[in-house]
Amino acid sequence: MPAAQPSASQLAGAQAKRAQLNREAVLSATPVRLLTMLYDRLMLDLTRAEDAQVGENWPVASENLLHAQAIVDELTTSLNVTAWDGADGLLAIYTYVSNALIGANIHRDVARTRESIVLLEPLRQAWHEAAGALPAPQTAPSAEGYRGVA
Repeated sequence: MPAAQPSASQLAGAQAKRAQLNREAVLSATPVRLLTMLYDRLMLDLTRAEDAQVGENWPVASENLLHAQAIVDELTTSLNVTAWDGADGLLAIYTYVSNALIGANIHRDVARTRESIVLLEPLRQAWHEAAGALPAPQTAPSAEGYRGVA
């Protein structure tokens, strides 16, 4: 007997639940975790865009490139260039990639998308390694004990 297909309302409910869980994950994430989440999503968007460009699915490619641009813009605006010596170099990479993504979208240029992936993937890996090297965040005790456990 074949399995019953989920109804449209069941699918909508599952999508709403997933969206809520994603919102909660973002709201409860540490700044370092948010950064790695942004990089992970950026690379997912770029991979999807590249696949769509290769398949000449231009609407999907454009949607993913625009989302990737928004993430690069967020990374750019949140970068404190006075905090460390390498920040100017990272800002230059973000600016270059932002322009490359605009060109990739306008000119349907998969090579620019691929170049952005090649430039950003080592940064994603480095941020993940740096995040993994940090000590686990400590939680302040409440009146009920740590995380509500007495």
